[in-house]
Order: sequence, then C-alpha cells, then structure tokens
Amino acid sequence: MSIRIGIYGYGNLGRGVELAIRQNPDLTAVGVFTRRAPESVKTLTGIPVYSIDDALKMQGQIDVMILCGGSATDLPKQTPFLAQYFNVVDSFDTHAKILQHDENVQKAAKKAGTTALISAGWDPGMFSLARLYAGAVLSEGKEYTFWGKGVSQGHSDAIRRIDGVADARQYTIPVAEAIEAVRGGATPELTTAQKHERECFVVAKEGADAARIEREIKTMPDYFADYNTTVHFISQEEMNEKHAGLPHGGVVIRSGVTGVDGAHRHVVEYSLRLDSNAEFTASVLVACARAVYRLHKEGVVGCKTIFDVPPAYLSAKTREELLGGLL
Repeated sequence: MSIRIGIYGYGNLGRGVELAIRQNPDLTAVGVFTRRAPESVKTLTGIPVYSIDDALKMQGQIDVMILCGGSATDLPKQTPFLAQYFNVVDSFDTHAKILQHDENVQKAAKKAGTTALISAGWDPGMFSLARLYAGAVLSEGKEYTFWGKGVSQGHSDAIRRIDGVADARQYTIPVAEAIEAVRGGATPELTTAQKHERECFVVAKEGADAARIEREIKTMPDYFADYNTTVHFISQEEMNEKHAGLPHGGVVIRSGVTGVDGAHRHVVEYSLRLDSNAEFTASVLVACARAVYRLHKEGVVGCKTIFDVPPAYLSAKTREELLGGLL
C-alpha cells in the first residue's frame, strides 16, 4: 500500500517535497495545503491544491503530513496543532529552541496518539546523525560543524519577516582557516564568529527604514546576534538575477584519539555539497515520513527526532536488500 502524504505549505520546500515524492514509488502525494487561494496555485506535478482550512476534513485520507513552513513563526504553532490530527514531519531548525519545540509537540502527539518527527533535514538531521555516530565511536575528541557557503532558508525567512523587507537571502560562510586547522587534526576552541560569517542581501520595501532593518537583523537572537554579519541592500532585479538559487552544504568533522595516552589521532569527516538546499531538505523529510508511517503502524506515538528512528526505516529497501547491498 502506498503511503499517503499531505504537503502543508507550498514554497520552495513544499515544491521540493512534491518532486521528492515522485521519486519514491511507495509514496503518494494526496495534495498541497496552502494559505493562498487554492485556485491561484499550480503544482509542478498536477496534484490537487486545498486551503489550509480544509486540512482537518481530510483526516483518514493522509498517513503523514509534511510541514513546509518556516521555523521562525510557522512551525512552533503548526506542528503541535497538526499533531493533534495527523502524523507529522517538520524541519524545525532553530537549534536553541528544539527542546522547547519537542516538549510542545510531545504533549500534543501523545494526547492524540499520533507520531511526530521534528527537526528533520540536513542540520538538524543528517549532520546530527554524523555528530552522534562520530562522537559515539571517538568518545575522546572534539567535533566541529561548518555550514556553507550557501543560502540558509530559515535565516532568509527570518529576515523576510522583518517589517519593511520585501525579499532577502542570507549566505552562511565558513571561515576557511578554521576548517583547515580542524582537518589537520587540531582541536582549537572556536567562538561562533571564528567559525562562520553571515552575509545578507536584502530588498527593502519602498520607504522602509534601512538602518532599522539592518539593526534588527544584526541583533536578532538565535540567528545573527552572535555572528559577524554583513547586510547589503539591493534591488529586486539584482536579487532575481544573482541570488535566485538555493545552494548550500557544509562539513561535520570530529577529531579524536585512541590508544595509550591518546597516541593515535583520527579525523572523521561528513560533508554535503547541495545544488538545492530546499530539494535536499525535502528529500530528507520524505524519507522521514516513511519512517514515521512505519513507527506509527507499530504503535509508537509521541514526538521523535532522527535519533529515534532505526536507519532501515528511512529506506524503501527491504531488510534483505539492505543487508545484501549496503551492509
């Protein structure tokens, strides 16, 4: 039986989920739920479009709802609300607030008997697993995560929520000297600013106070306050011409020691180079939706993360295929 997926939100991430479902024969897209007028939205593959107000009418027709809103204001409200009615997957990526988000979704999902998986994607998500695996194997050591250079969807969305902003892209840029030091086996103590810089390109609405917008960006907690942040104001034409893509990536590196008195040093590195941040994140969400469906069928309820999912549950392959082809 095909796993029936609902797509809640239809921006870059929602479109990515739609395309990812098409690549997975065991999944079926039931439809898109949007805040816009449904008749104004044309999907890439022709799947139906519904108003978000009609979502609750489709209980029983959707096995897993994938939430494609932003972490700044959408998901903190949408995920616990929808977890009362559906099994859900989201990509909440505000690291400092994941425990709080988990608590809120946990209450809703346990009460409703649904299964929710939060903070799926590549970081949090795939990078989180890389950190867990490397740390478990090299228990004596230090890990580092470097993001970019690339567009952060969550940070860009946070800027666009500022009053007076028409459009925005935020690039996370790793400090090259820091990466090379860690790859060489060094274990320096690095501040946030020593690891990354943030570069923002902003289109301001006509008459907006650019100085205020820049100040709000640079002082935004959890997003920009702890970084060296540069803000450029540009036209919409320049934004469309030079910043239309969504590339991203990064590396997780753990340097650790084994042996007598730490005689032997080891470096583990996991890296991603992504042409489309949105489409790769969407592909992770789709794999996690498969896992949520399987967990729910086994009677597992409540809020989960990628750490709680058996790796085989993410794959469409059978256990025999996995053992014979990958193990």
